[in-house]
Amino acid sequence: MNAGQPGWLTLAPVMFLCLWSGGYVVAKIGLEFAEPLTILALRYALVVLAMGALFLVLRPPVPKTSAGWLHLIVVGVLMQTVYFGMSYMAFGSGVAAGTVALIMSLQPILVALVAPFWASERVGWRCWIGLALGLTGTVIVILARLEVAAPPWIGFGFAVLGLAGIIIATLWEKRFRVSQHPVTANLIGFAAGLAGILPFALVLETQRIDWTWEFGAALSYLVIGNSLLAVSLLLAMIRAGAVSRVSSLFFLVPPLAALLAWVALDEAMPWLGWLGMAIAGAGVWIATRSEPSRV
Repeated sequence: MNAGQPGWLTLAPVMFLCLWSGGYVVAKIGLEFAEPLTILALRYALVVLAMGALFLVLRPPVPKTSAGWLHLIVVGVLMQTVYFGMSYMAFGSGVAAGTVALIMSLQPILVALVAPFWASERVGWRCWIGLALGLTGTVIVILARLEVAAPPWIGFGFAVLGLAGIIIATLWEKRFRVSQHPVTANLIGFAAGLAGILPFALVLETQRIDWTWEFGAALSYLVIGNSLLAVSLLLAMIRAGAVSRVSSLFFLVPPLAALLAWVALDEAMPWLGWLGMAIAGAGVWIATRSEPSRV
């Protein structure tokens, strides 16, 4: 951390880690009161309102070309509609929060491996070792969890589609250098995500919501903690050049999410599952340590 940077930025990676990991658990809590796509549509609508208010106050610049608008919309749909939409569908199918987090944690490794074909970047041997360990650990966790509770295999399919969404979104940003004021980027991204999610929520779900204080608390966390605070912390770290801190801590997201799910949702993880978490975490750590800028 540079001397001229605020002290709170030192704790930003840990705060981001806790907020991001908790989002997996809180999302599953919210699913007890509403359907997955309905929750996301409501979440995105509230974020768009908040970002819209900030936009009116700050008046940040907007993309100057149609290509600039297109890139922000594409990334928004991939992240908010595909990544989060499929993750929530996986939750709704019964896949454990820690397992979904573990599958998603493979993103930096897979991005690093695909990047040479997409953005002319070199793949180091550590990425291949990280991928092997990450996949091995993920298989161990899935098999261990199947002994406790076996969700439909379609749930894992949803998780893989969500993983594909965040990988393509990351590669798209790398290739086309999507860069815009955070308020503008979030407003366009979440609006695109809302436009992508809403038709499916209206057609496939009943839109029934049990308006309890528990649901209100979960929704508030997802809107404020995940969509506003966590994303703002990530952008602040990127601007401060501290992305490597996020990458080096990302391997802790799955075990922390699994631990929180164990406490809050009673999603027990067998000892073999914890071993798989450790193996996969080691793989992610090795891959991100070799190329810390890839997140």
